[in-house]
Amino acid sequence: MSDRPISSFIEKHYLHFNAAALVDAAKGYKEHLSQGRKMMVTLAGAMSTAELGKILAEMIRQGKVDIISCTGANLEEDVMNLVAHDHYERVPNYRDLTPQQERDLLDRGMNRVTDTCIPEHEAFRRLEKHVVDLWTADDKSGKRRFPHEYFYEMINSGVLKQYYQIDPKDSWMVAAAERNLPIICPGWEDSTLGNIFAGHCLSGDCKPGMMKSGIEYMMFLAEWYTANCGDAGIGFFQIGGASPGISPSVSSPCCTRTCSGTTSPSGAISARSATAPPATAATAAPCPMRRSPGGNSTSTRRNTSSKAMPLSWRPSYLRTSSTCDPCNA
Repeated sequence: MSDRPISSFIEKHYLHFNAAALVDAAKGYKEHLSQGRKMMVTLAGAMSTAELGKILAEMIRQGKVDIISCTGANLEEDVMNLVAHDHYERVPNYRDLTPQQERDLLDRGMNRVTDTCIPEHEAFRRLEKHVVDLWTADDKSGKRRFPHEYFYEMINSGVLKQYYQIDPKDSWMVAAAERNLPIICPGWEDSTLGNIFAGHCLSGDCKPGMMKSGIEYMMFLAEWYTANCGDAGIGFFQIGGASPGISPSVSSPCCTRTCSGTTSPSGAISARSATAPPATAATAAPCPMRRSPGGNSTSTRRNTSSKAMPLSWRPSYLRTSSTCDPCNA
């Protein structure tokens, strides 16, 4: 018996198309870490509801992940699964549901994520009453934090332990909180708790400005990259969503999205590495991360100037140069 049975099985049987791409990605990941470089894992789709934490949490504990970029849904749904797992319901025939059946789920407080329903009362409400205490306290004191830092405080304080319904070792957010892992989640507002936060702002419990997000995430990422990556660059390993295939190193990690004109089916995994961003606009080359024709982005934004961060790290709509528009958005 091999001392690496999973690797041996995959290398023997995963020989074509997306299966072979997974082998390439895994090898690229291992080689990247062996060179002492940093790795960013990016999460799309409903990976937390699919209980990705059973794998990702151990990777985080073993130091194989240095920073995470994720959707607001993935950020919150891992913690929701942690505190309400026993109340989840699976709907295997979700594609065949009638409008009335969808309405019945909604009336029962069951929020459907493809074939899995998250229970509103046990998941959202258990978190809400604790996180609102943190929001209102920060609003009064003037303290400002990123969304993931509120989750970290709830986890590290132990206030959520009374609700745990899975082994916390299978929660990637618990592992991330223990390491205080940096998380980039610039779209947190488009999530359940993001909408709940907006509701509490409207009711006067707190103010929108107390939550860090958007361009502040980009500034944080630029500072983190400068302090931790230097000339060695950073690798990207994407899980879920429409993932790009394996590609060579790129010279301008301008944003946290892994952009490519060629995508593989949902759920694929890919690995890439990027070298340090150019120092000035004058030295910046055309960005190899630009989407090719046929990419799924159709919007453009007007360029404006900003002195808040290095040019090479500004999102496309804050650039003063047209040489690098990584996402056409």
